[in-house]
Amino acid sequence: MAKDKKLVEAITSMETDFAQWYTDVVKKAELIDYSSVKGCMIIKPAGYAIWEKIQKELDHRFKETGVENVYMPMFIPESLLEKEKDHVEGFAPEVAWVTHGGLNPLQERLCVRPTSETLFCDFYKNDIQSYRDLPKVYNQWCSVVRWEKETRPFLRSREFLWQEGHTAHATAEEAEERTIQMLNVYADFCEEVLAMPVVRGRKTEKEKFAGAEATYTIEALMHDGKALQSGTSHNFGDGFAKAFEIQYTDKNNKLQYVHQTSWGMTTRLIGAVIMVHGDDSGLVLPPRIAPTQVMVIPIQQQKDGVLDRANEIREELIKMGIAAKLDDSDKSPGWKFSEQEMRGIPVRVELGPKDIAAGKCVLVRRDTREKIECVLGEVAQKVRELLDTIQKEMFERAKAHRDEHICDAHNYEEFKIMVNNRPGFIRGMWCGEQKCEDLIKEETSATSRCMPFQDQDQISDVCVCCGKPAHKLVYWGKAY
Repeated sequence: MAKDKKLVEAITSMETDFAQWYTDVVKKAELIDYSSVKGCMIIKPAGYAIWEKIQKELDHRFKETGVENVYMPMFIPESLLEKEKDHVEGFAPEVAWVTHGGLNPLQERLCVRPTSETLFCDFYKNDIQSYRDLPKVYNQWCSVVRWEKETRPFLRSREFLWQEGHTAHATAEEAEERTIQMLNVYADFCEEVLAMPVVRGRKTEKEKFAGAEATYTIEALMHDGKALQSGTSHNFGDGFAKAFEIQYTDKNNKLQYVHQTSWGMTTRLIGAVIMVHGDDSGLVLPPRIAPTQVMVIPIQQQKDGVLDRANEIREELIKMGIAAKLDDSDKSPGWKFSEQEMRGIPVRVELGPKDIAAGKCVLVRRDTREKIECVLGEVAQKVRELLDTIQKEMFERAKAHRDEHICDAHNYEEFKIMVNNRPGFIRGMWCGEQKCEDLIKEETSATSRCMPFQDQDQISDVCVCCGKPAHKLVYWGKAY
């Protein structure tokens, strides 16, 4: 029995050390391994399968809005990168440079893309000539490189996978509409698929994307009370178009600059799922993102008929459209249970000789560990219903946790007490001055997460930092 428990005992309790708990989970669940390149991770099959589910669902949602996929080179000439001053300054500290091709020095340095705005702009300036060429609504799935000083699996690594959408429009209104539309696609995906509630809002000028007119964000709250920026959508206006001379002839035969947007989500979403739903036994995956939704575990599988009946159940589940597997390895049942829990598989089906004789089996929920007896002839239908229930209740629990960790601060003393004693989002009014943002970050490590769209009631008429008149409500918090 002690051997069976070894797998879960290797995980540090999240209450003892949340950071170590997170590292233990991503390693023990075999989501990643460390590579010989410092700051870069190897995404193992179990981790990549989750990314494939994310990619498939997002790609479908993108295409429903008219998005087309393309692919740009991974290298950017230095002269091209420098065409947009603010953009360059924002990314300069994180850029990785290629200086040689084979044994020969390059005439011009090439950066390994940290993001692809400049590449798309260089392409658009030749591809867009007339109003008839607009809009361009493109997306690419790729990896990018940012030379981060502090790294953590999924949350922050030097190379990571993502999608980046880049669109061009005839008018400012169309660009703004697309910017908000894609943010809502992200938010709906997080809530409906990842069972992760988010706050939608606009970033402050200090926190917006380099070169953008406006940046919109979805912010999620992790179990430890820290925020995680989970997706962003940027309205570039015509700033990039002017830098790169992207013009089109309008219906009146006059030259106009296009208006652009950019939006992205990354593999950090896997980290978010871990930190929102996981527990001291490992992953807890929402059914809609779980690569394996059900694990059938035979008990005393050496007995006649047990494996055959377990296989029949697996086939019934698959026919119902459920991602089911059978663990017929020679490991003990206790070990199999621990492994299923560690990997976050939403439901397991326990089936032994006595169960078969009684015409039943046991369904066990990963999220609550509730055990449910089920007639053998009803397994597929009951599991289908159970997966829907788990998905719904995981979101409700995550939302309740988030809402319980939102508090209001009316002055700076209250704010500092809450930062130190109540992890979570802090709602506080802001005067609009960056010096207050800077002071709050310097003294408390909390940053402005967003100015929310749907939660704009003023809780005070003065800035939470300086006490001057304020009309902007901001969600503040410590963040990953």
